[in-house]
Amino acid sequence: MGMSRQIYLDHGATTPILNEVLEEMLPFFKERFGNASTFYKLGREARQAVETARERVATLIHAMPEEIVFTSGGTESNNMAIKGTAFAMQDKGNHIITSAIEHHAVLDTCEYLQKFGFNVTRLPVDSKGLVNPSDLEDAIRDDTILVTIMHANNEIGTIQPLKELAKICNEHEVLFHTDAVQSIGKIPVDVRDLGVDMLSISAHKIYGPKGVGALYIRDGVAIDPFLHGGGQERGKRSGTENVPGIVGLGKAAELAKNTLEDEMKRLTELRDMLVRGILSIDDTFLNGHPEKRLPNNVNVGIRYVEGEALVLALDMKGIYVSTGSACSSGSGMPSHVLTALGLSPEDARGSLRLTLGKSNTKEDIGYVISTLSEIVADLRAMSPLTR
Repeated sequence: MGMSRQIYLDHGATTPILNEVLEEMLPFFKERFGNASTFYKLGREARQAVETARERVATLIHAMPEEIVFTSGGTESNNMAIKGTAFAMQDKGNHIITSAIEHHAVLDTCEYLQKFGFNVTRLPVDSKGLVNPSDLEDAIRDDTILVTIMHANNEIGTIQPLKELAKICNEHEVLFHTDAVQSIGKIPVDVRDLGVDMLSISAHKIYGPKGVGALYIRDGVAIDPFLHGGGQERGKRSGTENVPGIVGLGKAAELAKNTLEDEMKRLTELRDMLVRGILSIDDTFLNGHPEKRLPNNVNVGIRYVEGEALVLALDMKGIYVSTGSACSSGSGMPSHVLTALGLSPEDARGSLRLTLGKSNTKEDIGYVISTLSEIVADLRAMSPLTR
């Protein structure tokens, strides 16, 4: 039986690589295979390509090229920022502040640091997923060395009041890191305007390759490297540079910058259409903030149905969505993000995340809404979960 159509609505998990990105990467796997740390022509070509990519990433976030360190992705960037700062600053203090809804790459890193005597405060969020700046103000102590709060949430799309949060940190002379993996390329991100000291980026969320990312480290911020060796990336991250990956990230960053305004408008329109359509089904609700949210993120609760069952039923119709974050689905536990909003375990388990991207059209949205309505009706008819 041939699939009638395929609609990919999990761009929050990963995105397809754009042709222009792949084209630019290919020569660096083949004829231009040089090691960027060597001095002859092949090596110089690789070095030039890496530095061009560094400029492109810097331009996207309004940083200076020398403030960009290439990594293996968002997870490494988060680890590098948090552990790197913690170990560099432990003479000054050992208190770290984060939020209850961070990605596991941040939460688990903070938890790991507790083994080394660091204290971690996890700020709560309101029912829409926002951190209250006054909670941050109250949590800062004399021994606070780092605050790490994401720009936009990967599950519910809520955008934090980052500028306000960073301002509080700057006033208290506390370093501020943000995981911007989901916001880069979706909404404007300007490190100078936001006032952040460190910011994490991943290529595969912006139509680039997997396994490559970057960390912005504001000039003057010292962090301990945790990869030691040949001293690449200005001694901040040793290891032969992943030249094709870095080239791909650079190209993806350039394209993201050029398409940002138009794509933001287009996706917001599709998002609002999708939200209206799904909320017209009985006993459904929106998770996250109705306005302060990513243009491509829809997270809805559908009562009296298991989220996993919905994902599988939609999959059979060629529609790809997820329940929570791709990284932790399959754990059987309700999402820590949704429970932090105050949802019951049942409501958290009945939630769906649909994340839009370049391939999605208005026709897709119509098909998804009608298909979902039928599936929900069928599943509810069979459901043991009573109303």
